[in-house]
Amino acid sequence: MNIPKSTKPAIWGAIGGAVAAMVIGFSWGGWITDGTAANMQKIVAQKAVVQAFTPLCVVKAEQQPEQIILMQELSRYQRDDFVIEAGWMDNVSEQYRSGVADACADSIIEGTG
Repeated sequence: MNIPKSTKPAIWGAIGGAVAAMVIGFSWGGWITDGTAANMQKIVAQKAVVQAFTPLCVVKAEQQPEQIILMQELSRYQRDDFVIEAGWMDNVSEQYRSGVADACADSIIEGTG
């Protein structure tokens, strides 16, 4: 197949333009892949669950002020385990427990500090 010499620059220009459009689109244009969109969706869903269940955990904790005093004596890294063991979040699914426990402990400490 013989391609006229005058069309070669147009073909290379189209290829270069397509590459430039992809580079600009993904770096500055806000384009994302399906995998990135799915990961973003999981993160947003987890944050929503944590925000929804944290107030319920805090209310259960406020019903046991002696437990709050014990929790305040613990380090930040031990508080989430304490919240789980105290039973303040029995209604939370296992996959969200750690996030809700952290948020709950932080809310309780901020509220009492």
